Amino acid sequence: MNAKSRALVAIALGVMWMTLSTGCAMYRFGADALYPVGIQTIHIPVVRNETFRPELGKQLTEALVREVQRRTPYKVVSNPAADSVLSCTIVSQSKTVLTESLSDDPRALDTAVTVHANWTSRNGQPLMQNSVAAEAGDLTGFSQNARFVPEAGQSIDTANLQAIEQLAGRIVSQMESRW
Repeated sequence: MNAKSRALVAIALGVMWMTLSTGCAMYRFGADALYPVGIQTIHIPVVRNETFRPELGKQLTEALVREVQRRTPYKVVSNPAADSVLSCTIVSQSKTVLTESLSDDPRALDTAVTVHANWTSRNGQPLMQNSVAAEAGDLTGFSQNARFVPEAGQSIDTANLQAIEQLAGRIVSQMESRW
């Protein structure tokens, strides 16, 4: 091989080495690819509850902890200085009569729970991506309905718990990174 051929081979090997060593560095595989880089711990303070149903805040906090532990690679910690903080506020809970009996007793009702959530890193950077919010600092809103029929032995408490469980699943799903 002459000097010119050796130089071309050396350049080609150099380009190939740089491509292989840095080209795949940004790719992540498995479940870790779904979540932001650099976050290992998450603090979930007790959910603030602005409704007249005091149990909802505690129920949502417990449901969020279970969902994060079950579906994400994060460790839930009690230390507010964790890598990230997921803070939520239940802003409303309503009950609507859907159908009534002939004697005006409610037959089927709907309950709705609305939550504002904010997931931030330790340095205050928002981690939850909201395609609807105009600014990065806006809270992400979630609302969930659940139907119940008192004549069938169902209560508003069980319907609210069902809505809370579904809200926790939706909030944790929103923690995944966008493609």
